[in-house]
Amino acid sequence: MPSGPVSASQMRALLAIGRIEGSNLRALGDALGSTPPATSRLCDRLEAAGLVERRLSVTSRRELELYLSRQGRALLEEVRKCEADEVRPVLDAMSPEALGYLAQGLTAFRDAAALIVDGAPGARKDSEAAALPEEARLRIARPA
Repeated sequence: MPSGPVSASQMRALLAIGRIEGSNLRALGDALGSTPPATSRLCDRLEAAGLVERRLSVTSRRELELYLSRQGRALLEEVRKCEADEVRPVLDAMSPEALGYLAQGLTAFRDAAALIVDGAPGARKDSEAAALPEEARLRIARPA
C-alpha cells in the first residue's frame, strides 16, 4: 500500500486506469479531462507510490502503456469493499419503491451528465424524464 494518503485526483486516475488499462497517457488525460503535462505528473506520483506501472507499448516503441500495479489493484479492491460495506446497509434499509426511484434518478443523472460532457447519444429525452416521479427527477443547474 502507499506510504501516505491517496488524493482524490490520484484515486480518480487509478479508477480510470483500472477501466482503460493498457492505454496511454493521452487516453488517461482525456478520461480525466486533464492536460498532458498534468496527467504525466499525476502518473509520476502514482508510479513513485508503487500504484501504477508504465510499460513500453508492444505496438509502438514510442508510447508507454499504463497498468495498475499489484499494490494499485489491491488498493482499489480495498476501496470498493469499503464502499460496498458502507452502502449495502443503506440500500437494505430502503423500500423496493425507494430503490426504484433511486435507480431512475441515477439513470436520469447519468444521462444528463453524458449530454453535458459530450452530447452522448442515448440520453433520456425530456418527455421520458418528465414521466419520472417528482422525487426521482434530477436537474443539473448550469451557472448563468
